[in-house]
Amino acid sequence: MRHFEQELEKLKAKLLEMSALVESAIYRSVQGVVEKSEDLAQQVLRNEARVNQLEIEIDDMAISLLALQAPLAIDLRLITAAIKINNDLERMGDLSASIAQSALALMREPVIRPMIDIPHIAGLAQSMVRKALDAFVNRDAEMARSVLASDDAVDNMRTASFHELMSFMEKNPQQIPQALWLLSVIRNLERIADHATNIAEDVLFMVKGIDVRHHNEERTAVNQ
Repeated sequence: MRHFEQELEKLKAKLLEMSALVESAIYRSVQGVVEKSEDLAQQVLRNEARVNQLEIEIDDMAISLLALQAPLAIDLRLITAAIKINNDLERMGDLSASIAQSALALMREPVIRPMIDIPHIAGLAQSMVRKALDAFVNRDAEMARSVLASDDAVDNMRTASFHELMSFMEKNPQQIPQALWLLSVIRNLERIADHATNIAEDVLFMVKGIDVRHHNEERTAVNQ
């Protein structure tokens, strides 16, 4: 049993390593856009291979635990959640790489406004990723719920930025290409937040055994 617990800790440590890389990728990719930094954007693209390698390592560790240890109850839910979280983190790494590509495309174009909400959205998405993984490691249901609440804020900022950029393009048709790249950045940040929400939902299932996907929590609470 002690060996099994040690292996679970190794699995969680790998997920935290991957999470740190993904958080860094989100930050650097957005700073690449805001600061027009080719170096930051290229760092994100170079580190994508490490994120992909960690995904493989984590999957192998989780599958080995399932096959060799036959875990039950909470441990089974933990390993199942780890597999799903691993996939969400890898997708966030891909989305960060897409933002880095947008940064490179914008590198030699004139800076346009509005762009002020992009760092704000990115900061909130990063916070959601960090809290979701902390909730997983600490089995903290309340922290996971706070991530779900933040998702609405990201959606609202995405909608406001979309309308702002659409209005900008109508008034400045010569700068439509830059605005479209910025729309792509905002859309990818929203998707990163969605993946953080997925992780929080998996944590709630792991800790509480409740399924809150598609706003199902109210129905589950009533039936408990």
